[in-house]
Parts: sequence; C-alpha cells; structure tokens
Amino acid sequence: MPDVARSRKRPKVVEVRQAGTDHQVVTVVGGRGTYRRRPCGDCPWRKDAVGEFPAEAFRHSAATAYDMSDRTFACHQSGQDKPAICAGFLLRGAAHNMTVRLGYMQGRFKGDVSDGGCDLHENYRAMAVANGVDPEDPVLSPCRD
Repeated sequence: MPDVARSRKRPKVVEVRQAGTDHQVVTVVGGRGTYRRRPCGDCPWRKDAVGEFPAEAFRHSAATAYDMSDRTFACHQSGQDKPAICAGFLLRGAAHNMTVRLGYMQGRFKGDVSDGGCDLHENYRAMAVANGVDPEDPVLSPCRD
C-alpha cells in the first residue's frame, strides 16, 4: 500500500496549547478514530475527578461542545499517537457535535459506551464550571447544554 494512503490514517498534531504548567490541550486530525467505551479513572467528565486538570484546559476544549462542532474531546489517556474520543464526552457532551452525529450515522460509533456506574457531569458547561471556569466566561456561551 502506498505511503500516502497509510499516512491518511495516521493522526497528525496540528495545534498544542498550554493549559497550566503541567498540562496541554492538543488538536489532532486524522487517524482511525477509535473511542473509549467507559470513562477512565480520572476522566474530567466524572464528578469524582474534579480538579485533575486546570481550568484553562476546559477553556481550550470548549469548542467541542459548540453546536455542530467538528472538534471532538479526546481521552487524555489515549495520547497523541493513538487518540481516542472520550467516553464521557460521547455520553454527555456530544449530542450536538457534527463529527459524532455523523460517526453514529456512518456506524463508526456503535452505541456501546457506558458510564460504568460513574456519576458524570450533565454537560460540558457543568464540567468546565466544576473545574474552575467562570460560569460567565464567554468561551462557554456557545456551548450547547
């Protein structure tokens, strides 16, 4: 198979934004588009994992919750080389996300995601506010609840 065809399946980092001294938000395009089936132990969508990430990370990622967004919220444990969409995002933050909606229509997502018994934030805004983003921050205004 030609390298060009294989390269389309490899994820590519197109943007890295610092979110505090120890964290960053990475924008990745391409790749096979896998997804997590359950929230991980320190998933930011879990109510019992508040404070794992700085507020700035949630400001950077807010666009994933905008109406018809083509950006998705990745699992922080999956890394840049094999990015996977976050289970918490699929369960609570992706109802109005164009990429996710198309993914379900095309059979990319199978409806096999579970909260695993975890109590999750109701939506992106609730998660961001619980993690220190001011409820009046303009970055949250376009978020769909």
